[in-house]
Amino acid sequence: MSFKRFDKEDIVVSSDSISSPAWSNNLVTLTQDGLTTNSDQTSANSGNYYHNLYTTGSAGEVQFSVAYGHLYGSGSLLFNNSVTDKSYSKTVYGQFRTLVNGDEDTDFIFGTTTPNNVYFISVERARFKEKLLPGSLTLTSGTNSSNQINLTDNSLTATVNTFKDAGREYLIYEGTEGTVSSTANVYGKLYPDTGIIILNGDLLASEGYITAPDESSNYSAASNISLLYNNIVEFTLRSEETISSNYIFVRARNSEFNYSTNPSNITGSGELQHDSMIDSPQAYVTAVGLYNDNNDLLAVSKLSKPLLKDFNKEALIRIKLDY
Repeated sequence: MSFKRFDKEDIVVSSDSISSPAWSNNLVTLTQDGLTTNSDQTSANSGNYYHNLYTTGSAGEVQFSVAYGHLYGSGSLLFNNSVTDKSYSKTVYGQFRTLVNGDEDTDFIFGTTTPNNVYFISVERARFKEKLLPGSLTLTSGTNSSNQINLTDNSLTATVNTFKDAGREYLIYEGTEGTVSSTANVYGKLYPDTGIIILNGDLLASEGYITAPDESSNYSAASNISLLYNNIVEFTLRSEETISSNYIFVRARNSEFNYSTNPSNITGSGELQHDSMIDSPQAYVTAVGLYNDNNDLLAVSKLSKPLLKDFNKEALIRIKLDY
């Protein structure tokens, strides 16, 4: 076995951003008829907090979940009828407020408006690798075919990045796939690093793009949760991840690696089995092993076919390690 220490210029580090469809089965867009809920989940206690949305079919996977929050705790059941102001909708509102803003006192503000009704979409963690791809969002909502709106984020035009505890924050306006067509109203916010989309329920309801939530006290939260996803026409989204690669260049000069280290090539006295190999050796490179300073084997790179090496040939083998 022959060893050679790498020089600094033999190792190059590179990073590439890779995007892919966010949804199962390599789908970029989900449609209303391709989504369904699970009655076991929606009828359980968790159904008072959120509903999971699955792809249709017996092998459906969770794509995202929808939760409903109310600033004052209306529009949902109370935990205890004897204790007012403690409800599912207020708990959801408070949990996302802490998660996104990092405190319990900052309400959700869209432009200059602080709505009572807020919807939260949490993309299933398994659906996106590292983060959501900013500028890939198009959420189409409407109560009928003649009254629909396309929503997207302003990441492609934002001049300054805003950060919250949930990571980068982008505003959601009317538009498609990062191209904003109107900034008259702020319909929501996108947090690509944590897979969260927050929507202004009051504004969507007032313009007829979703059915208005029932804000009655001690009302079923589950019914209000369904109002959003029942009005989603299409949901387009992509994920993004950064792939770091090490490129290692293995250089075999004409005078190197020409003699096979296979024990069968050596006689018992240490001589070459064939005299013709003394001045005109030939070796076939089949693999390259990467070792540390303690001679521990860290990785093995296999060549697609044996590479002939002799004094008349030099070889340059490029190894790529992704992580």
